[in-house]
Amino acid sequence: EKLRESELSNGSFIDYFNSIAEQKNGANYDSWMSAKNYLIKFTDGKLKFSEIDEKYLESFKQFLLTTQSHRSTKTKLSQNSAASYFNKVKAALGQAYQDGFLKMDYKSKVKSIKEKESRREHLTIDELKQLMDTECNNPLYKSAAMFSALTGLRISDIKNLTWGDVQKDGSSYILKFRQQKTKGLETHPISEEAYEFMGEPMDKDSKVFEGLKNTAYENRHLYQWIGASGITRRITFHCFRHTYATLQLSQGTDIYTVSKLLGHKNLKTTQIYAKVMDQAKRAAANKISLK
Repeated sequence: EKLRESELSNGSFIDYFNSIAEQKNGANYDSWMSAKNYLIKFTDGKLKFSEIDEKYLESFKQFLLTTQSHRSTKTKLSQNSAASYFNKVKAALGQAYQDGFLKMDYKSKVKSIKEKESRREHLTIDELKQLMDTECNNPLYKSAAMFSALTGLRISDIKNLTWGDVQKDGSSYILKFRQQKTKGLETHPISEEAYEFMGEPMDKDSKVFEGLKNTAYENRHLYQWIGASGITRRITFHCFRHTYATLQLSQGTDIYTVSKLLGHKNLKTTQIYAKVMDQAKRAAANKISLK
């Protein structure tokens, strides 16, 4: 038993972490791989289970909060990314404890990095109408953006949507597709107005938004279109998904339903939009004054 424990403790945590990461799917896989890269950077690729303790993990936490981003040598790794990567290391530590590689459950002993509350930029219904009345250099991009605002779909899912994913249920339309980010199978009802942005139906294997790209060049058309409409805030394509969520809540749709429509696995992810609505309510409260 002593020999077995010694063998386990001298094993490589990096290799163990990589084996867990390789089992992940979708965008979660990329996040685990990024966490692994920062772990390798901190450890020079060498870390035995026996070397892990609270002090070591606190040092790694500080490293994540101060290191440069792999994407740019000019910027630090964001706090939210650091929090995400550290949580993945903690998850691997918890599994290692269950598998007998560690004698202590560091997952429960070491505190996570606190995430910063991110700002979710969104458009008002009046701003959406402004955009509808504004010409875009890329009509396909405009249709896809308005479709996102009316359905809440990510651009990755819109790009891959085929006519085979579209079903008619009486007078309504339903999308049945697999999310690119989470790989979850979604059944998503859409409005008649959203369907109109899809254009003329084709055979089931054809892409609904054939030719849609998400490149820096295409994003230039987006920024020009936004600017031409008179909107001065920085709006990205993903903001149309935020817009859908915020408008649904403002129209009285309960947060659980909105969470399901967005394909969120955790209600906590959706609650950020409720906070946006709380801010809007506070702003509205100050609009009426007798002074």
